[in-house]
Amino acid sequence: MQLSRIDLNLFTVFDAIYREGGITPASRRLHLSQPAVSHALGRLRELLNDPLFERRGHEMIPTPLARSLADSIASSLGNLEQMLQRVGHFEPGTAQRCFTIAARESHELTFLPALMNRIGTEASHIDIASVRIDRRDLEEDLQSGEIDLAIDVALPLSNDVRRERIGAEPLVVLARADHPVVQGKLDLETYTALSHILITGRRRGGGYEDGALARLGLSRHIKMRCQDHAAASQVVSRSELLATMTRSQALIVNRSTDNQLLPFPVEVPPLESFLYWHSNVDEDPASQWFRAQVKGCLADRSG
Repeated sequence: MQLSRIDLNLFTVFDAIYREGGITPASRRLHLSQPAVSHALGRLRELLNDPLFERRGHEMIPTPLARSLADSIASSLGNLEQMLQRVGHFEPGTAQRCFTIAARESHELTFLPALMNRIGTEASHIDIASVRIDRRDLEEDLQSGEIDLAIDVALPLSNDVRRERIGAEPLVVLARADHPVVQGKLDLETYTALSHILITGRRRGGGYEDGALARLGLSRHIKMRCQDHAAASQVVSRSELLATMTRSQALIVNRSTDNQLLPFPVEVPPLESFLYWHSNVDEDPASQWFRAQVKGCLADRSG
């Protein structure tokens, strides 16, 4: 017996007859005609090969098989009704769910602590998974629900992916406090003459700052590549290398060091960040709630 071939409305009729004790009161409960209820009962009798109810006077008495099925059918119908009532609603205080957000390590630094603090008391059963962003598969991952949100720079994605600008930050340069060349100010000539740390997860290629230099016909010597801003800050504090990053990242990682924070010596537009999600969750209440939490903690950070 395959569920896909069964009309589930037959079990609604069964439950009504069992509860009301007859076809006539069941038809009133279901707002159906008596012939329609009798026809449905006949189909269910044929399906289960059992009379299910036997008439005694004005009552329909359930058979042993009907009695054995009644509680399970009632429970299943109740669970289905509760599920349908929850459609279109999301209660963060009681919901149990894991939201996945794809971001770079640099963004984790600036929003994850605030996000966990924000939802900690309001949604104690909500879990968060932050995963590495894969730009090649980002649109597919958003569409499939593999990830719920992504944070990244401007990306060439289709119109099926929604985006919202969530910030734009200036670049700053870190140099150790007692740097022999850099003392309180940094010009372009000095910047390009010194060696640098490039903070990136990519194996090759430059960063945003290298693009700005290239437009001026300039380049810099990248002495070291690393993925972690805090590690770069530590290296800066023990060497003559410079590291370039956004201001919020620098303020966080420099808490454990005493590096100088200096303006990037080229006039460039602030580095923009965007929040990405798929259009298929535009109206989903759970997704709307999660987007609001992320945007809220990012707004708190910028404020």
